Amino acid sequence: MTARTEENQAPDLLYSEAEEDLRAAVRSLLDDRCAAPEVIARTESGTPYDPQLWKALAADIGAAGLLVPEELGGQGAGHREAAVVIEELGRSVAPAPYLTSSVVATETLLALGTQDGPVAGLLTELAAGRKAAVLAVPFSAAEPGTATMTAALDGTLGPVADAAAADVLLVPTTDGLYAVAADTAGVAVEPCVSLDLTRPLATVTLTGATGTRLADAGTARAAVRRGLLAGAGLLASEQLGLAEWCLTETVRYTRERHQFNRPVGSFQSLKHRMAQLWLEVVSARAAARNAADALATGSPETPLAVAVAQAYCSRVAVHAAEECVQLHGGIGMTWEHPAHLYLKRAKADSIAYGTAGRHRDTVAELMELPAP
Repeated sequence: MTARTEENQAPDLLYSEAEEDLRAAVRSLLDDRCAAPEVIARTESGTPYDPQLWKALAADIGAAGLLVPEELGGQGAGHREAAVVIEELGRSVAPAPYLTSSVVATETLLALGTQDGPVAGLLTELAAGRKAAVLAVPFSAAEPGTATMTAALDGTLGPVADAAAADVLLVPTTDGLYAVAADTAGVAVEPCVSLDLTRPLATVTLTGATGTRLADAGTARAAVRRGLLAGAGLLASEQLGLAEWCLTETVRYTRERHQFNRPVGSFQSLKHRMAQLWLEVVSARAAARNAADALATGSPETPLAVAVAQAYCSRVAVHAAEECVQLHGGIGMTWEHPAHLYLKRAKADSIAYGTAGRHRDTVAELMELPAP
């Protein structure tokens, strides 16, 4: 990660050729393995995660190691490339723990600054796709709060996103940050009833569990803050991908659906609604790309860029999903059509890593403006 120079202050919001190639590879994989009927079937089965999909994405394509340096077995890329992957995952509402493991947990470990020992070993495992990890904090957390786990690794945390898919739990405690194997004695992961069935939540309860201490309390707090910041910043890219799918499918459907012997999309009132949504999606793309670029370059404006992206993209994703359901008419209300998956993901994302209102307050604080 390199800071932007004084001579090059403007963020680069365009996609590079390499990023577009990565997008094509991820989209091809998801089209093949993550079609809407398959996602719906998996949510009904109670086992939404597809191990083969995760292996292909994480190991075969190498997406899990995009943020990890090459010397630790990663790709040595950055947040811009990870954002492209997350866009495509949002576009297909794929049930894969990429955001929680390959971004939030990985960024937290990288922020510890250790190039050897257990941290390096765990990063190598994550980069290779052999393990998935989650940061054991509530999915709604925007800042590292007071640790609820004691130094003895006793207590309950949750709801934690993707905890059921994790091999390793990164647990903040009063004594620091611990890596705890999910299958170790004293660890209980209890699924919660969640709105978004493609990203299940679970309560994590530790009862005298054992783990490896990775950092002291002060270092752990800063690392967790960095992990949550990266998660919020790249969540905007997921919301962008989700909104783009909703807009594209809605336009396609209204062109094909006829009423009064003409496509319903030709009615002026619907044209206005879709044109307004297009403007919102274009603006969301700029905000999401700016956040990804700020994270990639280590810009001092990163907290502001992330707050702006989340304050805006959360609303756009929800609006796009709502319009998708409504403008599909009766079919949009059915379980068989995937529109409900996008609405549920958009609603769940809108409170993940801080609500839009909280991020607006952050923008006001950073710009020294009166709170909205």
